[in-house]
Amino acid sequence: MALDVVDLRAFYETALGQLAKRLVAKQLRARWDDHAGLRILGIGYATPFLNDFREKAQRVLAFMPATQGVTHWPLDGKSATALVEASMTPLPDSSMDRIVVVHALEIDEHPHDLLEEIWRILAPGGRVLIVTPSRTGLWARVDTTPFGFGHPYTRGQLQDLLQEAQFLPVYWGEALYVPPFQRAPLLRSAPAFERIAGRFSLPGGGVHLVEATKQLYRPVLRRAVRRVAAPQLEEALEAAGAEAGLEGA
Repeated sequence: MALDVVDLRAFYETALGQLAKRLVAKQLRARWDDHAGLRILGIGYATPFLNDFREKAQRVLAFMPATQGVTHWPLDGKSATALVEASMTPLPDSSMDRIVVVHALEIDEHPHDLLEEIWRILAPGGRVLIVTPSRTGLWARVDTTPFGFGHPYTRGQLQDLLQEAQFLPVYWGEALYVPPFQRAPLLRSAPAFERIAGRFSLPGGGVHLVEATKQLYRPVLRRAVRRVAAPQLEEALEAAGAEAGLEGA
């Protein structure tokens, strides 16, 4: 099921949405602290997490799937967003240094095609960071947030999907351990949930965060081909040779 950009924007304006943004963005900033001069792209609905990079990055763009809709961003300048077919972006090969994928992989009908496109536009040495609902977390089981839509993943499923698309994971993390409810006591206790879970590397977070690099050399599968003439063809060749006077030559 596709998410509508209006609903996504409305969620991130709520107290729970602001909390989710802070908790996920904290890990994203920690991974990409050295982003000065880089070209950064957000795919899906990534704009809540891109503002932190605008000051130092060379360029920051946001591509939103056609099924989702598009919104103007940033609010204080010329729009850097575009409505695209996620598996066919209007970018040249190796044109982005960092790509963050949020609210995209789990709702895309062809996630492998999406990752193939990300591989194409990601520069050598570039990195992609994917945020996607965890199958074992509570957020994927409640449809009152955007993380309750689409296909949630286990870590093993993500590992297989990335490997098929020739990506090498370099970091695994989880976030959103707090239950996804708009209740003040839960919202206040959220930092404690994250701190304790992070310290002991506990499972059960609402979302996976996986950072990966693209493998530059794709394996080429070579098959040994054994050519065997069909019996009917061999007989026809022998008959033709006899008629041409080649028999016994």
